[in-house]
Amino acid sequence: MNTPNILIVAGEESGDLHGSHLVEALKTLCPGVSFRGMGGVKMRRAGVQTFFDIDRMGAVGLVETPGNIAHYLKVYCKLTTEIVGNKYDAAILIDYPTLNLRLAKKCKRVNCPVFYFISPQIWAWRGGRIKDIRRDVSKMLVLFPFEETLYREAGVNVDFVGHPFIETVRPTLPPAEALRKFGLQPGLPTVGLLPGSRKNEIDSLLHVMLEAAGRIRNEIRDCRFLLPVADSVDPDDIRRQLQANPLDIRVVTGSNYDAMNCCDFLITASGSATLEAGLLGTPMVIVYKLNPLTYWLARRLVKIDHFGLVNIVAGERVVPELLQAAVTPGNIAREALRILKNPELSRNVRDKLAGIGRSLGAPGAARRAAASIAADLHLLPTHEQADG
Repeated sequence: MNTPNILIVAGEESGDLHGSHLVEALKTLCPGVSFRGMGGVKMRRAGVQTFFDIDRMGAVGLVETPGNIAHYLKVYCKLTTEIVGNKYDAAILIDYPTLNLRLAKKCKRVNCPVFYFISPQIWAWRGGRIKDIRRDVSKMLVLFPFEETLYREAGVNVDFVGHPFIETVRPTLPPAEALRKFGLQPGLPTVGLLPGSRKNEIDSLLHVMLEAAGRIRNEIRDCRFLLPVADSVDPDDIRRQLQANPLDIRVVTGSNYDAMNCCDFLITASGSATLEAGLLGTPMVIVYKLNPLTYWLARRLVKIDHFGLVNIVAGERVVPELLQAAVTPGNIAREALRILKNPELSRNVRDKLAGIGRSLGAPGAARRAAASIAADLHLLPTHEQADG
């Protein structure tokens, strides 16, 4: 396989980030490899030729999805046509199981090896998918140790590669310098608002966060607010929703980890941002709202005690979670003020968060995933395969 051609598919912002690092690592190991598929700006910068962008692929839940069903079908048909055309030496599928498990089945039919990077959350819900994974996926490349155990016991070929956040979640400035960069004076309480990276998340959560921020300001007059904007979100859309912005909320782009790290407290949508905040050691409250029908279905399918990723990894309720009807300005403000007015409680939460990183492996997740893929495809020189 002199010039391998690989299909790679990510469906949302975090997959785009991790996929870009994996592509870069594979190109370092195998300079002739080429990539086509679906991703965002980061994967394109890494050299992936994309048929579709991820910007319209971020809906969550069964009820939220129908508005974009025509686009999803277009994506699925194009990618399956690519697979059936037998143009690829392998496929790398990143999270996004609703699409990617279907693509894995198509790959299996044409004997295209499938490497699945970032496991579907079968430990949380739809555990029956593990049978499809065992049948269709050549190797799972997982981020958490408990996932490796789960798959190995089910007879799935699996490698634990560690979590990419261990090396990517790095602020570039000390907190005081970051605050000055954002036009804020160090030493005053600062709260970050993270309404999510998907339009439906922002639509359902931002206005509640803004009302909660107003209540916090009423209690702590010198409190300031930052709003780090996800790369997949147009910051002008956020500024329009802030309207007159009476709280002088500072919209931050391109420096999200610095913004999260210099805050005393975060109000964040459930998702990968909760784990990022946990690795930074910033206390938070996790909030999430789904369409009522989606929530009704999820309550009957989900089998875990926590919905915040940082709490799932910790194995306990380190930070509070508010879901559905509990997502109110009053409840959010109450959780924030509990930390902001109690330095000892804040320190206790930070101490617990400090232990999370130790469970996620050593730096180099993308490099280890790339080496595992390259070895299975016999892309490495013989001596390197023997060393691995």
